[in-house]
Amino acid sequence: MSKWRNIAVFTLLLAFLSGIMFTAGCTLIKDIAPKQNTAGSQEGVADAGVPGVGPNTIADIVEKAGPAVVKITTVVEVGGYQNPLFNDPFFRQFFGLRPEPQYQSGLGSGFIISKDGYILTNEHVIEGAQKISVLVKGHKKPFAAKLVGADPALDLAVLKIDGSDLPVLTLGDSNRIRVGNWVIAIGSPFGLEDTVTIGVISAKERPLEIDNRTFEHLLQTDASINPGNSGGPLLNLNGEVIGINTAINAQAQGIGFAIPTSTVKEVINELIEQGKVKRPWIGVQIQPVTPDIANYLGYEGSAGAVVYGVVAGGPAHKAGLRQGDIILSIDGSKVATPDELIKIIQKKKAGSHIVLEVYRQGKTIKVTVQTEERPAEGR
Repeated sequence: MSKWRNIAVFTLLLAFLSGIMFTAGCTLIKDIAPKQNTAGSQEGVADAGVPGVGPNTIADIVEKAGPAVVKITTVVEVGGYQNPLFNDPFFRQFFGLRPEPQYQSGLGSGFIISKDGYILTNEHVIEGAQKISVLVKGHKKPFAAKLVGADPALDLAVLKIDGSDLPVLTLGDSNRIRVGNWVIAIGSPFGLEDTVTIGVISAKERPLEIDNRTFEHLLQTDASINPGNSGGPLLNLNGEVIGINTAINAQAQGIGFAIPTSTVKEVINELIEQGKVKRPWIGVQIQPVTPDIANYLGYEGSAGAVVYGVVAGGPAHKAGLRQGDIILSIDGSKVATPDELIKIIQKKKAGSHIVLEVYRQGKTIKVTVQTEERPAEGR
């Protein structure tokens, strides 16, 4: 009997010791395991989706912004039907036959920026259009739109429809957007209205040349931008416009571009008030300072813009600027490269006087030039 009692006591003692070791083990494991911050854990989960955004945030933004996004249709005359008989003078004289005009329709997007009906879109959306119609959400019939102003170089256009108390979108600050931030594109790709895509800002300050247009400072995004999306808004998570969808890379998927609102804000008032953007021009052709050119001209520096051509009758020609001059500064602002010269001049107003510091034949001189409005393809 005592034998079984001893066994029972031993068993109870062993169980008690095992419980102590288990509890201590759990405490030890708890102490050496990495501590997790509750808030950090939640942020980590959110990062897998949309940072700091709830499940309905995108839908809420789209619901609020969508009514201000419009579908734009255009009619463009593309020429007349050419019957071979029209080439015969007899038939033209006898029958008085004339070619029938042929028209082509186009599609694009835009968005309303004022309650009385001003609309922003791309210039290429309405280029050459004889008729422009705008369909606003909630209205059965499209509005007839007139072109207020356009700038082909920036691919921007402003339209106007007769309306009141229309839904509008706010132009945000594209300079504050960061690479990796989420964005929303809304438009009518392929004529499909109210199409929404999301993505991130992939890059900023992208240059791009497309359809004989040279763009700078574009936003790059992987949000899908398709034909018909052009002119539509690119929104941040505050529902503000930070870009105007303008182009896609036809050779790669997931690469779209948008004109930043920083560019739009610089010209929007001018487009509305004057119908175009008046850019200053001095009429020179320039190139970088290379070692060979510097040696040939006897110039010991490397900064500046070399004038290799002067437009006859242009502002620089009138001021006495010559081929072989090296422009070192404009109004005291140093010119390190031709690109810097262009940027400085673009900030001036057409008709303003500027003072150029110029290197010429071993001497530094000053030349005063009165800028003029830049003609097509001028600088």
